[in-house]
Amino acid sequence: MTAHPIRLFADDAAVRHVGQGLLARTLPKAEWTHEAHLAACIWLLREKPDFVPERDMPGTISTYNLSVGTQNTDSGGYHETLTQLYIKGVRAFAETLPDGTGLAEAVNALLESEIGDRNWPLCFYSKERLFSVEARRGWVEPDLAALQD
Repeated sequence: MTAHPIRLFADDAAVRHVGQGLLARTLPKAEWTHEAHLAACIWLLREKPDFVPERDMPGTISTYNLSVGTQNTDSGGYHETLTQLYIKGVRAFAETLPDGTGLAEAVNALLESEIGDRNWPLCFYSKERLFSVEARRGWVEPDLAALQD
């Protein structure tokens, strides 16, 4: 399990606040947490059908980062492999939820799942590979375990 306490969302409005703030680049930097990344992904999947996370998330996050003063470099800012991995995981998780699951309920269930754990990517990647410049700049295949399609 993660060493960080999980910050759950109180309601659907709190999830929408994160997603809308990301797209508008108005979300305060302090609110762009691990949980916010995953919440934004579920919100985008559910409520923004024209937004294709695999295609659109890289530019969205990179631009957001710049708007809050975070540079996208070889050691910080946007990370392509982590982003694409979590999109795959969030999409797969969302498909398992029963119809009628509320937005905050879906996000909180995700955050409490294995996929929501900050260390989940290390089930598939060694730290060396995951945190390499190559993985930050582009998609790299896992070196520890294959991803399930």
